This record gives sequence, C-alpha cells and structure tokens, in this order.
Amino acid sequence: MEHKSSPAIPLRVLMASGVPKRREGGVAAMIYNFGRELEKRGHQVTYVFQEDLVTPGRESGRFRELVFSVRLARYIVQNRAKFSIVNLHAPAGFPYGMRRRWHGGADYPPYVMTLHGLEERRVHVMSREAKKGQAWTFSWKNRAWHRLYHQPRFSKCIKTADGAHVGSRDVWNMLQLKYDLDSERVAYIASGVEPRFFVPREYRASDSPRLLYAGTWLDQRGIYYIREALRQIIQRFPGVTMTFAGGGVPAEVIESFFGAALRKHVLVRPVVAAERMPELYAEHDILLFPSLMEGLPTVVLEAMASGMPVITTETCGMPDVVEHEYNGLLLPPADAAAIEAAVARLASSVELRQKLGAAARETMKRYTWERAGIQLEALLQRVRELDGQAAK
Repeated sequence: MEHKSSPAIPLRVLMASGVPKRREGGVAAMIYNFGRELEKRGHQVTYVFQEDLVTPGRESGRFRELVFSVRLARYIVQNRAKFSIVNLHAPAGFPYGMRRRWHGGADYPPYVMTLHGLEERRVHVMSREAKKGQAWTFSWKNRAWHRLYHQPRFSKCIKTADGAHVGSRDVWNMLQLKYDLDSERVAYIASGVEPRFFVPREYRASDSPRLLYAGTWLDQRGIYYIREALRQIIQRFPGVTMTFAGGGVPAEVIESFFGAALRKHVLVRPVVAAERMPELYAEHDILLFPSLMEGLPTVVLEAMASGMPVITTETCGMPDVVEHEYNGLLLPPADAAAIEAAVARLASSVELRQKLGAAARETMKRYTWERAGIQLEALLQRVRELDGQAAK
C-alpha cells in the first residue's frame, strides 16, 4: 500500500544499532546502504554503532545491548537538536522511546524502529526445536531469560515507536494486528542488492555439487537438518562439498558438529571479508539456507543476484522474494528429507540450476538500494508529518 506525503524536505537522520560497525555484518551493511541512499537524496545521516558507545570488553556480553540502548537514549536526548528523526534497530530503541513518551514528545525527534523479526516466532520455533534436543540456545534457563529480558525489550521497542520499517510481510502484518500500529506508520521495505553481486556465472555439469551456507552459525538456521540431509546426500553424490562461510566460530566447532563421517565434505571459512562475498557466491553452485526463522536474509538476495539457485524455507521473509519453482526452491521448515530431495534435483540438472538462477538474477534487478532508499525516505517523512500533526 502506498501513502501520499508532502514533497521531501532535507532530514537530519540518526541511524543506530547495537551491532559492530564492520560492513561484513548484515545489519551494519544494511544501515550503510540505506544511509548512502538517503545522503544521495540530500539528507544528512549520522551513524552510531556498538563500539561508539560501549567500550569493547568492558561490559558483560549478556548486558552489552542494554548498556548500548541506555547510552544511545542519553546520546539522542543530549543531541536532540541535531536530529529531525531517529531510525533505531530493535531492540536498541526502547529506552529512548520510553523517555520520549514520558516527556510527551516535547522536542524529542520521532523514533522509527527497524524490526528484523518477531520474538514471538522465535519462541514458537525454538520451543519445538528444544523438545527435539536441537536448540542449544533455548534451554529452560534461556526461555526464562527470554521471557524476563529479551521479549520485554522488543515489546517496549514496538509499543514506544512512532513508526516501523520491517523486512518481511509477516512482521508487517503482526505489527498492525497484534501491536495496533497504524498501517500508515508501518512500511515493508525489502533490502536492496549492490551491483557488485551481479557477477558472471558458469553453470557446470558435475556430480560434485558445491553447496554453500553463508551466515552466523546458529541453531535457528536449520543446521541440524542440513546435517541429517548431508548424511543421505553423500550416498548419492560422493563428491559433494558444503562450505560454511562467515559463521563467526572456530572451524573445529562446525567440523565437530558434523562428525568424522561428514568432515571431508565440510569446508569452513569462519570469516569472509565483505569485498570477497561476490567471489564466494561465484565459487559455489547452490545456496542452501534452510533457516527456521529469519527476517529477510541478505545472503539469499546476494546469492540470487549472482545467478545462484537458492534452496530456502517457506517462512518469514523468504517467500516475499523467492517464488517456488520460478526463481528458487522453497521447502517446509525443519524437513531434512525435503532438503535432500531439493539438493538432489538441482545437483542432477544443470538446466534447472540455470533456469532458477537466471530468474533469480532478473528478480534481483528490481531490488535496488535506490528503490529501498526512496521507500525509507517516504516512511521517515510520513512519520515526521504525523508527529507534527499530533503535536498541534
């Protein structure tokens, strides 16, 4: 749904998130790309990341996000005359949102939240995985901590926000239906893809498919089902390899998880520099990303832009972009047999890989950062106008 707003006026925007500022991180890269587009359109952008307000190694990792959030609120209040609007990635925005509400808005700039996913879905998904013994981050202690600490922070972020930018339509719907955010204050804005990811691709005929998983090593990413599927895949394709890139954990952690029988098929690259990502996609045949819950994964968009056929799950933000049998393959979450069958189909047919990959590349040509930046600009302008009307 499109909303009409007044002609754009220059904004002074603060964009902030409690993540490290390195561009290899998905959130940081998103912020830099959105910020660049806003700057190109005449707006002034200030960036604040974790290390700008929190000294590395000084605060406990458990409370680092909270410390950042409190200091971010103080920073905004002290510098509020410098900003006409702030865009804060959840859960960093709730202390500022609460302070703004307590002061009735006053001269505090309006707050637009960016929300990547719903904590309600995390509980729904990971509770089921914990019952299977496949969730190392969702024991009863984790669940209690989530209920008492994580969920309240996200809920306060939503309830105190003046507007919201989300990357998937299921979140867009829930913010309106459950949290009663007006549709004119919520925008579904898919991330863009940089031109550098549209690299040439050779679709090779081979019985040794090169599979790729790119992203943080997390139990919610369907890794248990990858392991189960690989045990069957190697029977049909003895030369198959599966690369795990950018997991952020030592290689031995991932190798140990897969065990001796699969170790020779598993390749690990713990860190991949941002500028090497196009090369990483070009070196592999199939992206396998069977995540149980996500927002809209950057790696899926980038791989599609490279012409790589993608296997992912039909949940969260993935179906917003991936159309089954047209530009990728969508699977039910938590289904090892479906992963095995999808990999076998693509590994056995260079024609199918080329068909899906070519369609994926064409799809991604529409997902430009310029388009995304225009949509975010419109949301920021609209929220600012609504805030001004409410103050009269």
